[in-house]
Amino acid sequence: MSIALLCCSSICAQKKEIAQAKTYIKSGKNLDKADQMMQKLLADTANQQNMKIHATLAEALRAQYEQSNEKMYLRQKVDTAAVFRLALRMFREHQALDSLDAQPDEKGRVKIRYRSKNAAYLNKYRRNLFNGGAWFIRKQDFEQGYTFMNDYLACGQQPLFSAYHYAPDSVAAYWALFCGYKLACPAKTLRHAELAKRDSVHLENTLQYLSETYLQQKDTAKYVSTLHEGFLRYKTSPYFFTHLIDFYGSLRCYNSALDIADQALDASPDDELFLIAKSNILLNMGHYDDCIGVCDSIIAHNNAAADAHYNAGAAWLNKAFEMEKTTTPAKKKQKQQQEYYLKAKPYMETYRALRPENKDKWATALYNIYLNLNLGQQFEEIDRLLRN
Repeated sequence: MSIALLCCSSICAQKKEIAQAKTYIKSGKNLDKADQMMQKLLADTANQQNMKIHATLAEALRAQYEQSNEKMYLRQKVDTAAVFRLALRMFREHQALDSLDAQPDEKGRVKIRYRSKNAAYLNKYRRNLFNGGAWFIRKQDFEQGYTFMNDYLACGQQPLFSAYHYAPDSVAAYWALFCGYKLACPAKTLRHAELAKRDSVHLENTLQYLSETYLQQKDTAKYVSTLHEGFLRYKTSPYFFTHLIDFYGSLRCYNSALDIADQALDASPDDELFLIAKSNILLNMGHYDDCIGVCDSIIAHNNAAADAHYNAGAAWLNKAFEMEKTTTPAKKKQKQQQEYYLKAKPYMETYRALRPENKDKWATALYNIYLNLNLGQQFEEIDRLLRN
């Protein structure tokens, strides 16, 4: 058989399948078969630019979607996930058809035939892409959730919808970013980040997810700048505060950390988290008297604030240790150290009572206190604990 006859046979078979599919669509029956027949034709690379096949597939998808919508309206049982996936396929197939429709002919002319009608039809259902994304997110299917939100947002850049001038949807951008974050996929998290930041309702979460994404990417500059942006907007948010304090603490940039703590306390002067953090910073800076002052103010409001007791005790203990470095006469030095150990003792004992499980913090401290105060019975008990 010649090549010409083979081609003719193939074209005839193709026309027959398209005609059969159109018959199914017109009758409203066997729509899934019409869908499958056109998909099978498009699986052949030789057919992928065939407008008639794409147009027929688009019609089959529309008919299936309308039938599903009618069932939902009539409160008949439907597979919700399947309906939303059908909507996504319908949009994508119409966009593929529009792309072919916009291609110039052999003379370089562009005659768009389907766009206006198809865009008007799809515009009525565009919001269902958002609804589909929200549905999948509620089901914890973040991959599908992202796909739907991303496609919903992409409509604004599709030539198919150029007549509609869709306003950027920052809420959809946030949910796309949220899905990307849940998937631990930086590319998806960051794709709509700037638009997502326009959603004021979710901005605190957005900045948190972005900072964690930049940390995942080891982009320290963006990580810190995003934390600062979040902190400036949400001074009382524990997330931005603690991460900035931890960052500056890891670099021993205590002045920067202290500045953050003071800004937070300006916004919320009695916040225990902020006060404890400030006492930690002052302790690390060697500003022991200031540290003790902050700790005492915390304890005055909450005697069960374990970290305040520990930091105050550690500050008094460090003051005793530092006396060793001074040129103070021995007798006076010893007397001063005794006073510091006595001051440290009740704080550390209270910390032990509040946090008995944190032996690695209080045991050595109390060992030094009891040793230097010649408290034999207490010293022996701690010594046994440290040996075990």
